[in-house]
Amino acid sequence: MRIKKLINDLFLALFYFERRIDPYYRATLDKIFRKPISTLVQALINIKRKDEHLRIGEERLLPNEQAITEGIIEQMSLFLKKHYEHSFVLRAGNTKTYGVVRGEFEVLPDLADHLRQGVFKYPRTYPAWVRFAGPGPLAPPDIKDNGVLSIGIKLMGIEGEKLLEDEKWTQDFTGISAPTFTTPNIVENLKLQKESLAGTPLFYFINPFDSHFLDAIMQGLYAKTQSNPLEAQYYSCVAYLFGDGQAVHYTMKPGSHETTKIPRNPSANYLREAMANTLCTHEVCFDFMIQFQTDAFRMPIEDASVEWPERLSPFIPVARLRLPVQRFDSASQLVFAENLSYNPWHCIAEHRPLGNQNRARRAIYYQLSGLRMKMNKETRIEPDGTEVFDDE
Repeated sequence: MRIKKLINDLFLALFYFERRIDPYYRATLDKIFRKPISTLVQALINIKRKDEHLRIGEERLLPNEQAITEGIIEQMSLFLKKHYEHSFVLRAGNTKTYGVVRGEFEVLPDLADHLRQGVFKYPRTYPAWVRFAGPGPLAPPDIKDNGVLSIGIKLMGIEGEKLLEDEKWTQDFTGISAPTFTTPNIVENLKLQKESLAGTPLFYFINPFDSHFLDAIMQGLYAKTQSNPLEAQYYSCVAYLFGDGQAVHYTMKPGSHETTKIPRNPSANYLREAMANTLCTHEVCFDFMIQFQTDAFRMPIEDASVEWPERLSPFIPVARLRLPVQRFDSASQLVFAENLSYNPWHCIAEHRPLGNQNRARRAIYYQLSGLRMKMNKETRIEPDGTEVFDDE
């Protein structure tokens, strides 16, 4: 085990070095090679997959799904207790909070009838708290751990019964800055959590007897030294209902092509500083777009390692997320940010999460959030958008 840990740490040291030189070549590399490599990797993933002949929007439970979910919760709980026993407990995933910012989620007018579902039924604007974060499961200086970022959008003032009852008036949307997830399903995710607890997560990908090399390539194509969380595109990676019998992926695409320069000697929190510098001068907008499932095999619900091809179903804009000029990095607002709970099951029935990763998230996110609150001696809060901070 010690040798395995040493090998893991050696690879991490190489990744840290790459993060330092990444900005000098990555844009060119992505422009030339990302698409052809992704196409090849996706073809290899699909060759290995079995067609289960599911219908559009249809789910299929995995064998022992509840036990696997409980295993993931156990491993991640042990991780939190191991690393945060004597300190403030951070989230077990999407760990480092760069900031939670005020937003306005505007449903576009004149949507086609089939697009007017759930919160998108009428053209109105919802207040939102939007969280930008790093991958985790720890929170080192940004330059060491920012390859794939995450976003959580919490809309408030949403009427209707919620599928998770701890919040009554919210609707959450979550995503990461890669179109596929780290693991294809929760069976493999449990393996990753075991390696993470042992301190050897890289062996999940490079184990020659149980290879996840193709998934590693897909993540690597999008993992890079980030310049500013406000400039990344985010993807749901997993499916959601969109009304009756329609399944969708969604993406949040920045409206600007602006690129922040990465500091030569970045501070430990340079990504938060980049966000703060942007939002102190001008607003930021994201287009919220959905992609309908039109082929149940090529666009699977139960396998999050497969990117849904845009040639089969393009993304359609349905809303716009506006982040106005603001200050968000005050001490009290950062405390508020850590107390928020994001869960895709904070939703109305029209947007129910689909697939085994999402089904597991209901219990995983809720129970780990509860454990974190308990260890930090805090209580769960539901925001309403009227929050004011003393040092704003």
